[in-house]
Amino acid sequence: MDGPVLFLDSGVGGLSVLAAVRRRLPEAPLVYCADTAGFPYGTKSEAEVSARAAGLLGRLYEHLSPSLIVMACNTASTIALSWVRPVIPVPIVGTVPAIKPAAEQSRARAIGVLGTEATVRQPYVDDLARRFAADCLVLRHGSAELVEAAEAKLRGEAVDKAVFARAIAGLVDQPGGERLDTLVLACTHFPLVAEELALAAPRGMAMVDGADGIARRVVHLLSGASFRPAPGRFLATADSPGLAKLLPALQEHGLMAIERI
Repeated sequence: MDGPVLFLDSGVGGLSVLAAVRRRLPEAPLVYCADTAGFPYGTKSEAEVSARAAGLLGRLYEHLSPSLIVMACNTASTIALSWVRPVIPVPIVGTVPAIKPAAEQSRARAIGVLGTEATVRQPYVDDLARRFAADCLVLRHGSAELVEAAEAKLRGEAVDKAVFARAIAGLVDQPGGERLDTLVLACTHFPLVAEELALAAPRGMAMVDGADGIARRVVHLLSGASFRPAPGRFLATADSPGLAKLLPALQEHGLMAIERI
C-alpha cells in the first residue's frame, strides 16, 4: 500500500480528523476532498447524503487509488458508511459520535450530543446511546449555524458569540440539561470551535470528540505500509464564496493548494 490517505467531508470540518492522523503518520501522503458542491451534508436528507457520498467516493477511489479512506464527517458516516464499504475495496474508517468515551468519563451520568440535524436524528446514535450510555441521560441538539461558524473561523472571519451560546443553550435548556458535564462534539467541524463552545457553557464541561480514536484506527490499519512522500492536496467539488480565504488554514495542515475537481 503506497496510495494516499483520503479524507472526505462536505466542508473543512474533517481537518480536525486529518490533524490527528497527521500527528501519528507524518510521512503519509494526505488528500482531503471537500464536497463543496454538496455543503452542508447536515441539512440534507438521508437519500441525498448517501447518493453524494457514495458517488463521490467511488470516483475518488478510481482517480486516486487511496490506501485507506476516512469518512471525516459524522453525518455521512452514520448514514452512508454501510453503503460504501461493500463496494470500495480499501478500508474505510468512519467518524461516529464519541458517546462511549463520553459516558466513560461523565461523573454526573449526563452527556450532551451536539451535532448536525441529520446526525442527531439517526438510529445509529440511538444504538450508541443504548449500548454505551444506558445509565446516562443523553440529550441531543442539532446546529447548522455552528457548522457555518466553524467554516467562517477558518476563513479568518469574525463569528458572533451568540452562535455558540445558542448551540449550548439547545442542550442545557432541555429538561435535565443542568446536569450535563460532558459534551460530545458529534460533527467534525465542532472541535474547530471547541474553545468558543467552552466559553459559552454556563459551567465547565468536558469536550469529547473522536479524532484521536480515528487516528489510532488508521495507524493500525496501515501498519506495515510504506509511503512515498508527497505534498498534501486539497480538492473541492465546486467553487464557493470564501474558498480562497481557507488557504492559510489549509497550509497549516500541510495542504498547500486548492484544486477544483
